[in-house]
Amino acid sequence: MTHAIRIHENGGPEVLRWEAVDVPDPGPGEAVVRQTASGLNFIDVYFRTGLYPAPSFPLTIGNEGVGVVEAVGDGVAEAAVGDRVTYCMSLGSYAQRRIIASRLLVKIPDGIGDEQAAAVMLKGCTVQYLIRRTHAVQPGETVLFHAAAGGCGLIACQWLKHLGATVIGTVGTREKAELARAHGCDHPIVYTEESFVDRVKELTGGKGVPVVYDSVGKDTFDDSLRCLQPRGLMVSFGNASGAVEPFRPVLLAQKGSLFLTRPTLANYTATRQELEETTAELFDVVGSGAVRIEVNQTYALQDAAEAHRDLEARRTTGSTVLLTGA
Repeated sequence: MTHAIRIHENGGPEVLRWEAVDVPDPGPGEAVVRQTASGLNFIDVYFRTGLYPAPSFPLTIGNEGVGVVEAVGDGVAEAAVGDRVTYCMSLGSYAQRRIIASRLLVKIPDGIGDEQAAAVMLKGCTVQYLIRRTHAVQPGETVLFHAAAGGCGLIACQWLKHLGATVIGTVGTREKAELARAHGCDHPIVYTEESFVDRVKELTGGKGVPVVYDSVGKDTFDDSLRCLQPRGLMVSFGNASGAVEPFRPVLLAQKGSLFLTRPTLANYTATRQELEETTAELFDVVGSGAVRIEVNQTYALQDAAEAHRDLEARRTTGSTVLLTGA
């Protein structure tokens, strides 16, 4: 018998339940993974609250994990029994053991630990597609990245500096500003103390930036558009403060023929080749030391409700990992 965190209805952290579950034998194209850690991400909150509809109840949430392959079904070529693997964008990671499609599994390179891998897979792959493909950041560009001291933010600040960009980032406190600065953010802005729009315009000589990366959502969307230069790109990839309100597309014309995209990691890793190319580049920058992955909080998996409360209250920085104890 093994255990998992499951929800039987949408709601607050209190709906997260530690329950005994059965794990079936793997079928064709499947593997059973004994998990050591699961990453904590805001997308987990979205599934818990119902912002992202659950496929069915009861539901084991969580979207990235790390572990060792215990068994494989017929036709599995991506992993073998005993391999240390990681994955993301597959519901069910809040579990000690689970079954998963083997095409989603990626072998972890030597030198990258389990907690590090659990902390970097979803957020690191997200940063890769954002800054390398959604808008391919060029040396010398100035970009705005919201929540610069968060899990994606700290990875993005380092990677953007590695690419030769100038990084402007928003944070909620002076302590988070120093954390972001220590990870490559050239100009951290404490949004509770000053207007990030005014500061961005000041830093760019009134021109604005070519791209804004915004995972905050409702609270920052309108002002983010004001930070863009004509024909700039607004990348809305999260809803930490709530979903963006509906608006008329003519607004984009009025603010300078702007572009808007709402990308997802699933669409950018839809094929095995895209997944392998994304993770190869991610593990390369992590392995080289250009991007440091720091796990700033760990919780036991059975304490997932506490972890969710801290995440939603913005009491966390960097990456958070749930340890399975398996």
